[in-house]
Amino acid sequence: MDSQGWDDRYAASELVWGAAPNRWVVDELTGHAPGHALDLAAGEGRNAIWLAARGWEVTGLDFSAVALERAERLTAELPDEVADRLTWRHGDARAFDLPAAGYDLVLVAYLQLPAQDRRAALRRAAEALAPGGTLLVIGHDLSNLTDGVGGPQDPAVLFTPEDVLADLADHHLRTVRAERVHRTVGDEPGHRNALTGVAIDAVVRLERGAE
Repeated sequence: MDSQGWDDRYAASELVWGAAPNRWVVDELTGHAPGHALDLAAGEGRNAIWLAARGWEVTGLDFSAVALERAERLTAELPDEVADRLTWRHGDARAFDLPAAGYDLVLVAYLQLPAQDRRAALRRAAEALAPGGTLLVIGHDLSNLTDGVGGPQDPAVLFTPEDVLADLADHHLRTVRAERVHRTVGDEPGHRNALTGVAIDAVVRLERGAE
């Protein structure tokens, strides 16, 4: 789906993904010392806002202007000390500008792209890491197509933990976690999907060595 398609999807519904952060984001990052974070394909900002509320300085990047406008509106409703930690940028996850200092965390949650585009985005994400930084990749696993519920029904945009590791094999990142996980659909706070059942996600957490 191109940026116009995502603009149309976001415009058609309030809070497409709900307001609560993704459960794997919460599981992996609760207790993590805050720093500077980049949320790639941030959408309406649910994960970025959760991070900012826990002390992170967060840049949320998305190529849907409509999603970012909604994220800005949500930010305006937050306490100043949280809102001041959030920056929203319009851009392409495959080719965004790299900061000189790098990010302590790069989050890529449910960025479902064809393999070549996914590889470009993940490699860019890895290049954006500061020494000691964490890259957390979460997405709909390929096996969800046949064994889970929800998510894209196009196998070309699904991936596995092994795909992520292969995409980044030459970046010399340490693997902390790379596995398929089961997520119960329908019981999340703010759930807006009529589907219920178990979805299968890929969760990969990598770390760049300190330099």
